[in-house]
Amino acid sequence: MKDNKKQNKDLQKNKKNTGQKVMLNDEELFALPPEKLKWIGIAVLFVIIGMFLVSGGGSKDPNVFNYDIFSFRRVVIAPLVMFFAYLSIIYIIMKKNKKTDTK
Repeated sequence: MKDNKKQNKDLQKNKKNTGQKVMLNDEELFALPPEKLKWIGIAVLFVIIGMFLVSGGGSKDPNVFNYDIFSFRRVVIAPLVMFFAYLSIIYIIMKKNKKTDTK
């Protein structure tokens, strides 16, 4: 395993000059590194929590209006939770990776 990593690094150094094919490791095969995927998963959980917070409040009888649909939880808290979760997903995707070379 260590020999493959060493060969990978050597190939990556020489790929610009020689035109050789480069072996990629597991992290380079994905568009996003695993650390970002973990944070995106957490943000998606918050979106789901927001969906649960906004749900409910209906009436079983169609002739009766239920004012519970205008509760503070459904009108303010749930949209804010989902809004900040979506903002964090966008930020996580757009954030530059720590390991990228800026040559």
